[in-house]
Amino acid sequence: MSHTYNVRVYYEDTDMGGVVYHANYLRYIERARSDWVRKLGNDQNAMRDEGIVWVVRRIEADYLATAKFEDELVVETDMTEISGVRLTMAQKVWRGDKVLFTATVTAVCMNAKGRPVRLPAEIRALLQ
Repeated sequence: MSHTYNVRVYYEDTDMGGVVYHANYLRYIERARSDWVRKLGNDQNAMRDEGIVWVVRRIEADYLATAKFEDELVVETDMTEISGVRLTMAQKVWRGDKVLFTATVTAVCMNAKGRPVRLPAEIRALLQ
């Protein structure tokens, strides 16, 4: 299950050296994950109303090359593992045929008290 999301680098995304500030890659991959689950049919507002939210538990990231102002990037998201309590995704940020950034992201669901809960059955069904 793969998803792509397009991003354009704006001036506000860059640092004094004119390259994308490192933390903005995390913003790009977050937007891509949100777009992916929305397109799958996961209504995050409805989940929140039921007292469950997605939370990133872990990110392992590698910065491989720089992106610059006006670059057109593509964020690719692939689900790599799903269990009763967690979802793991591999994400890559591309400029053309060059990978600039990779991340392995583990997400879990938490209840309103901040405790982990099993992924809802409807979520697991959407992802399988």
